[in-house]
Amino acid sequence: MKKWNEKRICGALAMVMVFALVLAVGVNASGFDDVVKPIVELLNSLMTPILAIVGAAGALYCILLGVKYAKAEEPQDREKAKSHLKNAIIGFVLIFVLILALKLLMPVMIDWVNANS
Repeated sequence: MKKWNEKRICGALAMVMVFALVLAVGVNASGFDDVVKPIVELLNSLMTPILAIVGAAGALYCILLGVKYAKAEEPQDREKAKSHLKNAIIGFVLIFVLILALKLLMPVMIDWVNANS
């Protein structure tokens, strides 16, 4: 079985977004609310737990990388651990900001879709 790399994941997400767009365009205005409402409710109900999980996982992972950095004795191991820690912090902050932006922009996007349908 082929390994899922970043390109495949991005491609799969792009296909899902295109499918959702085609579905949204193909549904008439009266049926659009029936399709969108459960999806929006699901996203709204999952945002808070996802933020908590990402925050907890990020904190634990960064603590583990910090311990690895502190234990490193060789200079090249220390630089490698430092690089991993820096990349992990940037990644988790980025994920957190994107989830928060989605949570804040969801009402604006819903209003825009309702106004254009």
